[in-house]
Amino acid sequence: MMNRACFSGNTNLHENVDMRAPSDLFKSNYLRMKKTNLIISVIATLIILSSTDSFSQDWPQFRGIGRDSKVTGFKAPSAWPTDLKQEWKVQVGFGDATPVLTGNKIYLNTRQGNEEVVLCLDAVTGKELWKNQYPSNAVTGPSAAHPGPRSTPAVANGKIVTFGASAILSCLDANTGKVIWRKENTANVVPQFFTGMSPLIVDNLCIAHVGTKDNGEVIALDLNTGNEKWKWAGDGPAYASPSVMTVDGKKHLIVQTEKNLMAINLTDGKLLWQIATPVQQRFYNCVSPYIDGQTIYYTGQGTGMKAIKVEKSGNEYVTKELWSSTEVGAKWNTPVLKDGFLYGFTDQKRIYCLNAATGQTAWIDNAVNSDFATIVDCGSVLIGLPSTRYQRLILKLPDTRFPKHQFIHSPLLPETLSI
Repeated sequence: MMNRACFSGNTNLHENVDMRAPSDLFKSNYLRMKKTNLIISVIATLIILSSTDSFSQDWPQFRGIGRDSKVTGFKAPSAWPTDLKQEWKVQVGFGDATPVLTGNKIYLNTRQGNEEVVLCLDAVTGKELWKNQYPSNAVTGPSAAHPGPRSTPAVANGKIVTFGASAILSCLDANTGKVIWRKENTANVVPQFFTGMSPLIVDNLCIAHVGTKDNGEVIALDLNTGNEKWKWAGDGPAYASPSVMTVDGKKHLIVQTEKNLMAINLTDGKLLWQIATPVQQRFYNCVSPYIDGQTIYYTGQGTGMKAIKVEKSGNEYVTKELWSSTEVGAKWNTPVLKDGFLYGFTDQKRIYCLNAATGQTAWIDNAVNSDFATIVDCGSVLIGLPSTRYQRLILKLPDTRFPKHQFIHSPLLPETLSI
């Protein structure tokens, strides 16, 4: 049976589908990639693994169902295969956005020629089910090496929302591809390196952070009509993506802007709290905050990693710093929380393990991988997808997870969509 539970995306559709990190959507001239346009394709490679059911879990948005890079229903094989069987191959276009998966359909947002396209493919056969295309301004300047969308689509309530590289926000019928509404960006107002934020669908709202440096808006649109429900104006967008946390029964929208980490009331768009997150040179707030209950872990400023707790005090919400670590930090990669430990790739391109309660470094692996990478919690194993070609990285976790670990490096993913 086909186990798709580890369909985590992390697919760079530019350059032979070099595996890259959706949690690290900001791609600039600092990413060194050979420029080749010979093959524009998605390679769908399925490993035939044992599973209790043929389709274990959807992956309908950035970092999965819970926006936390966690997979359920995945059963690791007793022996990992040495070769992958290519099931199908389809030309789709340029892009750095993660494909998303719901039911037996794959959705992608890419660029073809002078247009961006939204594609729906059959996950089993690769057959195109529908396609929507629209004109879009070209990516220019230092980001031109990455001409396609970087923002992962979101699918919910029978709709798919995409956010193109030039900040065109679209909502389509997920079954037919019919446009329900589309917000053009005629003024071509974009961040310095174009867009990187992945939209969020929650409570029948479409959430997006739009704008440019020092001038942004977090908007909540009615998913059915595209009408504005509320708007917060202030900081420009960063390259991280928003998530939702619940405090005292109230939903807070957690947003990493270019300058601050902040919470917005999901109901009315009012600012609840914010803390400054200034960046060091060549850091751009690209890492999305990781939420666990009332705790938020954040990094990506060039100063390490921090944990804060959000609490209610009277009629207000306040933040309390739990710990700050200068030993471990990331530039692009959002960590994953597993059994009380944070795992991820450092800004020095090494995988790390951090005690989530204390901030103490458990270990940092000596092997150099990539800082453009993601890591996914698949239950008994963590699977990392570095941007280094032809490699996957599997971290096997024994019962005594701290500090023991075991890596399996496999040159299996030159051109793949899933593991």
